Amino acid sequence: MVLRHIGVILDGNRRFARELMKRPWEGHKLGLIKSRQVLQWACETGIKYITAYVLSLENLSTRPKRELSFILGYLGTETENILKNANHVVHRFDVRVRFIGRTSLLPKALQKKMRHVEERTKKYKKHALNIAVAYGGQQELVDATRKILEKGLRGIITPAQLDEKILKEHLYTNGQPAPDMIFRTGGEKRLSNFMPFQSAYSELIFTDRKWPELTKKDFQNAIKEFESRKRRFGR
Repeated sequence: MVLRHIGVILDGNRRFARELMKRPWEGHKLGLIKSRQVLQWACETGIKYITAYVLSLENLSTRPKRELSFILGYLGTETENILKNANHVVHRFDVRVRFIGRTSLLPKALQKKMRHVEERTKKYKKHALNIAVAYGGQQELVDATRKILEKGLRGIITPAQLDEKILKEHLYTNGQPAPDMIFRTGGEKRLSNFMPFQSAYSELIFTDRKWPELTKKDFQNAIKEFESRKRRFGR
């Protein structure tokens, strides 16, 4: 089977830090380093689309303020790294970066850096990275529905025209195939509000490895498991 799009739920940063008797944000810093490695592994494997679930919408209100500040700070530092470092994995592998979610809720300065990264990488065509931040799958459906309703009120879309194709066109991932595989680290076996519409027929693969301790072999084993499965698409 061809693996075109992989969705990744980056879980286990805080628990990994706890095992090392470190602060939670130190786990997030290690997780960021791992993210660069996994992006490289995915590109080397030939995967065109990668969607990384970095920060949920709920996390904006449930995470301790200090921890959230570090997470957003690391994200801001990484955007600067992409903009300034020509040897960053994003540039080496021709990866177009997009930030998906309710990013308008993030600090203005961070939003500006995100836009600059999207502009800087918009001509890259070999790979595409969606960074899901302030993201919620149910909220994505609400946002899509709102856009469709606005068009309906203007007479652009009629109720009879509404179908799965139109809904898909209004999701954050419009223009991209649905994820063939969703891979979650950290031992939990659930999607946690990640791409509920797009993942209807995705193969789900879980590992007990926490995100910062994931190895290339772990990643390759997940790919092998995907390739060994027979996809049925509801048949």
